[in-house]
Amino acid sequence: MDRIDLRSDTVTKPSDGMRRAMATAEVGDDMYREDPSVNRLQDRIAELLGKEAALFLPSGTMANQVALRVLTRPGDDVVVGQEAHVAWHELGAAAVNSGVQFTVAGSGGTFTAADFLATYKAPGHVVIPSTALVALENTHNRGGGIVFPHQDSLAVCQAAAHLGVRSYLDGARLFNAAAATDLTPGELAEPFDMVSVSLSKALGCPAGSVLAGRALDMPRAVRARGMFGGAMRQVGILAAAGLYALDRNLARIADDHANARLLAERLADVRGVRIDKSTVQTNIVVFRLEEGAPDAANVVSRAKAEGVLIAALAPRTVRAVTHLDVSREHCSRAADLLARVIEQH
Repeated sequence: MDRIDLRSDTVTKPSDGMRRAMATAEVGDDMYREDPSVNRLQDRIAELLGKEAALFLPSGTMANQVALRVLTRPGDDVVVGQEAHVAWHELGAAAVNSGVQFTVAGSGGTFTAADFLATYKAPGHVVIPSTALVALENTHNRGGGIVFPHQDSLAVCQAAAHLGVRSYLDGARLFNAAAATDLTPGELAEPFDMVSVSLSKALGCPAGSVLAGRALDMPRAVRARGMFGGAMRQVGILAAAGLYALDRNLARIADDHANARLLAERLADVRGVRIDKSTVQTNIVVFRLEEGAPDAANVVSRAKAEGVLIAALAPRTVRAVTHLDVSREHCSRAADLLARVIEQH
């Protein structure tokens, strides 16, 4: 059976060209900062994002955790958007690794400067922890792949800087945000003290994320990476995949967005499906199953039996993610199958 995997954009497999680039990568010991492929990738991402320096890490979760460790101290408060990845999908790591707590601002994953100021906690209170960091997610995973409005990003970071609060951008899918707007990755990253991007999502690499920011923050980031077990050796094999993807896979990201829109348009017409098409701005489609329709586990199971893989986010919430390993024809077939599975309940 020709399986159509829409569970995540992390399920992609390296193309033949990417595999050749990995096989022939120039490598060294990255613990000694001697891997030329890693160094080239770090320099390139830093330049792309307009930052002074960058650091290669195994995963987006580790990138987020290292950023928290560098930009906060135990007992600090971190302002995040609703259902932020760093709070929902990282196994409580922020509490264990950095000893911070989260305060949610706004709704749907985005928030304004006014929302941030409403949640801000000033230092010096006798019992309330102070806000040390504001963390934005762009695009927002559980929000359906929405792009964080750029003017709000600028205003939030400006307000935070005025209060002495650091700013971090979880930009795991920042390349999707750039493809959906007229802005470059560097413009989207500019107001933040630190920003991460994933190589294993929109770019189709087998692993890896890169954290970028000020040069003076990088020694602490390197130390935190080592403490978390993320220091690697001849990792240029993975970095070469990132370099290959930056040259070849950025321009095609808009295709994934068009395929997600196709899915959303078809599912919006299905009885029992509730979907806010305004949130389908990039490559993620999140829809809800109303009472009377099958629940998420049922839909996921029945779709899998017919060769379409999707993910349940909640008892009645489902997510589908497009990527470079699924074509428009794949997405059209998947949409029709999902419609049939839901309507035949």
